[in-house]
Formats: sequence, C-alpha cells, structure tokens
Amino acid sequence: MELMVLLNALVTRLLFVLHSLIGVWRVTAVKKERKYWLLALLNLLLCLETGLTLKFKQGRGYKWFSPAIFLYLICTVPSLWLLEIHHGTQYCGNEPGAVQVNVSNQDFNQSRDSSHGSEGMDHHIIQTAKVFVNQLSTICETVWTLALHQTFLLLLVVGRWLLPIGVEITRDQLSQLLLMFVGTAADILEFASETLDIEDVRKNYTLINAILAVWTWSMLQFPLDLAVQHIGCKPSGSARRIPSLLLCRYSAELWNIGVSLFIQDGPFFIVRSILMGHFRIFNQMLVFFTAKNILVVTLQLYRLAVIMLDFHATILQKSRKGEVCCCPCEPYEAHTHATSHHDNEMKEFVAFPPKEESQAPSEDH
Repeated sequence: MELMVLLNALVTRLLFVLHSLIGVWRVTAVKKERKYWLLALLNLLLCLETGLTLKFKQGRGYKWFSPAIFLYLICTVPSLWLLEIHHGTQYCGNEPGAVQVNVSNQDFNQSRDSSHGSEGMDHHIIQTAKVFVNQLSTICETVWTLALHQTFLLLLVVGRWLLPIGVEITRDQLSQLLLMFVGTAADILEFASETLDIEDVRKNYTLINAILAVWTWSMLQFPLDLAVQHIGCKPSGSARRIPSLLLCRYSAELWNIGVSLFIQDGPFFIVRSILMGHFRIFNQMLVFFTAKNILVVTLQLYRLAVIMLDFHATILQKSRKGEVCCCPCEPYEAHTHATSHHDNEMKEFVAFPPKEESQAPSEDH
C-alpha cells in the first residue's frame, strides 16, 4: 500500500470523526444532558469502514459511491438536526450573527502566572486549553450552529478531494466533481440558512422538520460519483433496447438532470413555493431564490428535451444506414469485429481460391 494513499485515507477520516465529535459536544452542551454523547457511537461505523477499506481496497475509493462520505453524513446530520430544533434559546446580542467571544489577555495571563512555580509548561498548556474551551462555550448558539453547517459542507468537498480515488475515476473527472460540489454546497447552505432564519418558520416545528428533511435529502448526492462517470455498455441483445441505449450514451447528463429535479432544485422550489403560497411568507431573498430555482428547473427540462431530440435524430440516422447500435462504445467494437471478419475472409480466399477459377486452366489443356 502506498504511504500517501494510506495517509490521505486516515487523515480525511480523522477530520470527519473530529468534526462529528464537535457536533455531539455542542448538542450535549445545549441540551445539558450527557446521554447525547451516545451519538458519538455512530463514529464506530466510520472506523469499521476505514478498516475494511484499508484491507480490501488498499485505502482507495469505490466505484460510483463513497462509503466514507455517506457514513460522515450519518454521524453529523443527527447533531445538526438537534441543534436546529433547539435553535433560538441563546441569542447573539444586538447585532445578528455577532460572535460574542471574550477571550481576554487577562485570562491567559492568569493561567500563565499560575503555571509558574507549579508544574511548568505542561500545566500552562492545560490551563490555556481550559480557558480557550470555556471561551468557546460563550459563543452564542446560533453562530455555533451556522459554523457547524459551514464547516460540514466544506469538509464534504475537501474530504472528497483528499480521499484516494479508485481506478474507475480519473483526476479530470474528480476535478469536475469537486467543482460541482462547491456550487451544490453553496446552494444547500443558502437554502438551510435562508429558510430556517425566517421568524415565522421558527414558530412552526412542522415546517422546521420538513425543511430539515429536504436538506437531509439534498445531502445524499455527495457520496455519489455518477455525475461525471458514464455507465459502460456492451453490445448485447438486452443493451440494444432504447432506454438502455439512452442511458448508455447520456448517463452523466441524465444523472445531473435527475439530481437537480428530484434532489436539489426541485424540492427547494416546492418548499419555497409552499412558504409563499400557503403560509404567506415573503421576503426579498426568498422570492429571489424561488425565481432562481424556477429558472434552473426550466433549463434542466430544456436540456432534457435537447437530449431526447438528439437521441431520436441519432436513432433515425443509424436506422437509415442499417446500423442498430448508437452507443458510443459499440460502433467501434462493431467496426473492429467487421474488419477482423473481413480480414479472415481475405486470408481464406488467398489460401484456398474458388474451385471454378482453379479448374478453368485444366479444361483448356
């Protein structure tokens, strides 16, 4: 196993575990109940996945799916749910979003002075760490929750970048996937923060749960790599059906359209439309992002129509030429098979000429 692959696999999963534990710590501090530390046991699944990946895959990733990212979602999403439901019991002062951290030099100086003549540098480090943790606890709850949301999405992108890639995905495909994830993460963060910060939404626990459910559903696209990989197809009888040929040729494009319509922009548009239409909640940003979702859904449907028309035109063109296959991987194989068959026939013709031509000279004699 390569040292760099092993290092990337372990460091990335360690970051996932640390961030998940910070989320559990915040839930325990907010709820003031130690039983929520049981959420940390979910990280055992990530540790188990690490061992299995190192043993069977030598630390590299899987095809089309990242178990480490999926288990990171399982470890972190419950903590964010609890924090969002418990939102609003600790406010941030006069200015919204202001971080009230009073890490004064006096506290550190006191801890440093107390360390002199006692236990030396070790005691100083411990006291400084205690002061720092106590000051972190004074950060208002809403800022902590927003920071966990932001770092969660950043770690999803950075972690997918650091995780060793498998043999099925190239670095070019990985770069495309990461760029898509950056835009996706920004949209998801905007959806969660913009809708959950509305005062009328905070008063309705049903709306909070519905928004969090849609947010969780949208996060499920991160473990998947289908957006940049084409599904391989082989020239067989079952693969010549129209749906199979369509999926074979446009698998990545169809997956992108499906994600936008059914996992991200479509559900986001439905939630925002319900907020404005049924609950009569209006603000400038809500209207803007609703219009943005409408535009994206319309463009995706337009893209789907273009793909279907192009595929239909390709089918007609191939049928006129007498060709059955329209999949990108099949014409080359079919052409290669036809060429090799033609070469074999030419070899047989040279080695064994036709009987009529070989017997013609004997008749003249």
